Amino acid sequence: MKNNLTGKAAININAPAVKVWEALTTPSIIKQYFFGTTAISDWKVGSPIIFKGEWEGKTYEDRGSIIEMIPKKLFRYSYWSSMSGMEDKPENYVTITYKLSEKDNRTLLTVTQENIPDEKLKEHSEQNWNKVLGDLRQLIEKQSAPREKTTA
Repeated sequence: MKNNLTGKAAININAPAVKVWEALTTPSIIKQYFFGTTAISDWKVGSPIIFKGEWEGKTYEDRGSIIEMIPKKLFRYSYWSSMSGMEDKPENYVTITYKLSEKDNRTLLTVTQENIPDEKLKEHSEQNWNKVLGDLRQLIEKQSAPREKTTA
């Protein structure tokens, strides 16, 4: 059942878009900020994208396909969660869009999730995205921080 509800979350990250893009498309980095999820894809338009892991003792395998990729600018994919309780059919997929906008070596990352079934799930989705984005920013900014020189 298609719905018109869209969840949205955004965060400013003190790092260039290339660093944020790398974190969005590198499985070993995704695992560090996205609830321990293993992301599997060849990262090409039209290809499948799979997210596997365990949450609160339950294993999951979520899936979708990559709709659009513009490096360092836009990443869009369809997504269905095995934990949603909904049947795996096209009308139960949401569309996730990451939009990156860089200015002065800082990146505004905006995530939207379209086709959310109801207000309660929209609120839950936005809470999850805010947590993920906060963890992502913390990880990227920690990696991007200048290293202090030590004297021997």
